[in-house]
Amino acid sequence: MAADAETPSTPLSDAKFKRVMLKISGEALMGPQGFGLHPPTVERVAREVKSVHDMGVEICMVIGGGNIFRGLQGSAQGMERTTADYMGMLATVMNALAMQAALESLGVFTRVISAIPMDQVCEPYIRRRAVRHLEKKRVCIFAAGTGNPYFTTDTAATLRANEMACEAIFKGTKVDGVYDKDPVKFDDAKRYDKVTYDEVLAQHLGVMDASAIALARDNNLPIIVFSLDEPGGFRGILDGQGTYTTVHG
Repeated sequence: MAADAETPSTPLSDAKFKRVMLKISGEALMGPQGFGLHPPTVERVAREVKSVHDMGVEICMVIGGGNIFRGLQGSAQGMERTTADYMGMLATVMNALAMQAALESLGVFTRVISAIPMDQVCEPYIRRRAVRHLEKKRVCIFAAGTGNPYFTTDTAATLRANEMACEAIFKGTKVDGVYDKDPVKFDDAKRYDKVTYDEVLAQHLGVMDASAIALARDNNLPIIVFSLDEPGGFRGILDGQGTYTTVHG
């Protein structure tokens, strides 16, 4: 597939949003194994992304690196925090390249854009260039976080979503929304249909870290939490269906 080929222009459908950020964890790509990448799972997530892309929706992505290396865990084991965080950023580049390969095998033109320059494998982050990629219907996968230690990929996703003028952040998780406690451990866990940014912060609901929630709140950017394990769940929400929680102002 030619790297510089243009994606044919697709007319926008009646999707609920026209440009979105999809944030998933690195662990979402592990599948049933306990570490690394599970190619069938990567392909399944890529097919979910393609189904939304086929609607004419412009898609940004941020993928965590916890399936390969997590900076906080490295720091907790005695590694200097800044070094551990940079290692975690590099792990996100590996995941982004794997997702790019899966998407392009499905015919979806994709760009990996890194906050840490590494020109041989991906593009450096230049906001106006990234916006142009989206306008040309390419999926943009933002890697290496914000390029700074002490910031999570949640914060990076919220920052890039604001810079790209996304209309919502879609947070793909293992459960179908935000609960007042862990639904895996507690049968009486209550799921919220809607919850405010301040409630998320006050009740420590664990949607994203506090800085990401505050950044979304300050820019009135809704966060939609849904199950990435539910087939068609991502597209269903854009069609006005499915089960999910909206974090809003």
